[in-house]
Amino acid sequence: MLDRRLLDAPVLDHSDVDLDGAERITYLLEQRFRYDYPRPVQRLRQRLVVVPPPRHGNQHLRAHRLDVDGALASRQVRRDARGNTVVRLQAERVEASVSFRVGALLERVHSDGPTHVAAAALTDPHLLRATRLTAADDRLRDLAREVVADAGARATAVDLASSLCRRVHLVMTYEYGITGVNTTAAEALAGGRGVCQDSAHVMLAVCHLLGLPARYVSGHLLGQGGTHAWVEVLVPFGDHAVALPFDPCNGVPGSARYLTVATGRDYADVRPTSGSYIGAVSGNLTTTRRVAVLSAA
Repeated sequence: MLDRRLLDAPVLDHSDVDLDGAERITYLLEQRFRYDYPRPVQRLRQRLVVVPPPRHGNQHLRAHRLDVDGALASRQVRRDARGNTVVRLQAERVEASVSFRVGALLERVHSDGPTHVAAAALTDPHLLRATRLTAADDRLRDLAREVVADAGARATAVDLASSLCRRVHLVMTYEYGITGVNTTAAEALAGGRGVCQDSAHVMLAVCHLLGLPARYVSGHLLGQGGTHAWVEVLVPFGDHAVALPFDPCNGVPGSARYLTVATGRDYADVRPTSGSYIGAVSGNLTTTRRVAVLSAA
């Protein structure tokens, strides 16, 4: 379990560090979700997808802790079919507020290489078929044709993914508060504005049209205030496949600045917190997050 004192350890200014050139990087993640209710609530059932996996490519989870304050809660931890860590919490009563705080110590070992997956993932229908959030329309089909034209007749899967990542960055303007968790890729592209989740959904929708197996990634980006989302495109590599990260919100491939928490078909699979309760009509959610570099060499 992560020693709580480590959360107060001195950290580096990551902007002054060549993270992509470092062989080993140690990160510290701290994230908190707090729900406030106007009156006591009963039978709280909460699902959290906030703990990084034990390993994702060259990213390793070395220690972590999940604390609950404000209510007596039981917990069940399991790995879902995609390998994500899912925590389910139950509290019979919350008087006024409840908070969930995750702390994690992660290490990236550059020589451990990319994220390897079984060759069967290349034909997995879950990574090739559209969901409600990534269903295609005419605008998305036009975007797919533009990407193919830009990449050229001899384009590889990596070429197409790179071209698509840059193109989505060009057609989508980042703007918070315009879209919501139920906004589809088609709706986001029609408006031309949204957040990282929307750009990831647009890229996923076009990946499906191009026959590129791809998945949604929920995680963190150093230097950014909130959680982040990007896409992994799966490509053949010998007798297996590798998952290559692309961030269409910023128009760049993934790097050592990105920390993966979970993967799925879209946001709905990996939303950080969700649940239900009996009581007040609505509660107020506030979140805080810190991602820092402890060491790099």
